[in-house]
Amino acid sequence: MEQATNDNQLNIELSEEIAEGIYANLAIITHSNSEFVLDFIRIMPGTPKSKVKSRIILTPDHAKRLLYALEDNLAKFEIANGKISGGNDPSNGLPFNFGGPTAQA
Repeated sequence: MEQATNDNQLNIELSEEIAEGIYANLAIITHSNSEFVLDFIRIMPGTPKSKVKSRIILTPDHAKRLLYALEDNLAKFEIANGKISGGNDPSNGLPFNFGGPTAQA
């Protein structure tokens, strides 16, 4: 699948395998002074061990852009679908820092 372009757009190709996506229900974020590392993990009930399913490495500038894009898309989603419950409330499941490595510089 390929995205149509004009002079001001980037041509982005999305393979069928990548388009299927990978389910993750936990993200662990670590950083150094030059990069942010996002590890996406799938935790299954009753399983003592989980694996990182995908790792994305970003520059600090791109991490900030991702934050803004997520905030914008979450706001649009909540306008269309209602407020999302949960977030960083430990009573709603695992806290954001569950079992992950600590950030290092």
